[in-house]
Amino acid sequence: MWRRSLVLWLVIVAVLGGCSLDRKVKRLSETEYAHYYALRPFMDDEIRKTYLLKKTEEERSAYLKEVKLWDLFYKYEAHIRELIVAGKVQNGWTKDMVLMAWGAPFDKRRLTGRPAPRSELMIYRFELHEDGTALVWEPGSKTEYKAVSRFTRELYLDNDVVTEMKQLEGW
Repeated sequence: MWRRSLVLWLVIVAVLGGCSLDRKVKRLSETEYAHYYALRPFMDDEIRKTYLLKKTEEERSAYLKEVKLWDLFYKYEAHIRELIVAGKVQNGWTKDMVLMAWGAPFDKRRLTGRPAPRSELMIYRFELHEDGTALVWEPGSKTEYKAVSRFTRELYLDNDVVTEMKQLEGW
C-alpha cells in the first residue's frame, strides 16, 4: 500500500514539476526564448531544469556560459542567428546549426559512396498548416491535427556540412 502511495506521489511531483518548468519557458523574454529554443538539443534534463529555475535573465545567461552553451549560439552573427531561429536551413550550414534550427532529426543514417569521408543523411518530417507555416513534426505533436499536408526534408551532410537538401511529399 505504501509503495503505491509513494509511486503516486512521485508521479504527481514529476507532473507538477514539468508543468512548472513549462510555465517558466513561457516567461522567458523573446531573446531568451530564441537562444533557449536553439540550444535545447544540446541540453540534458538537468541543464534544462537548472537553467529554467534561475531567477533572472542575467543568472540564466551566466549559467549558459558556465556550461559552455552560450558560444554555441552566439558565435554566429546576428543575421545568422535570426535564420537559425526562423528555421531557414541552407546549404553550407553546419550540423550544429541545423540542430539549433530544427532540433533532432526524425531519422538519420550514415552514407557511403559520397565524395566526403564522413557523410550522413538527416531526415525531418514537417506539418504544413493553412496559413503557410511549416512546423517540424515531433512525436506527440499537439498541432498535427491542424496540418493540411505533410512533407519530408532530407539533408545530406558531408563532413558535418549541409551539401544537399531534398523535399519529398508525404512521410
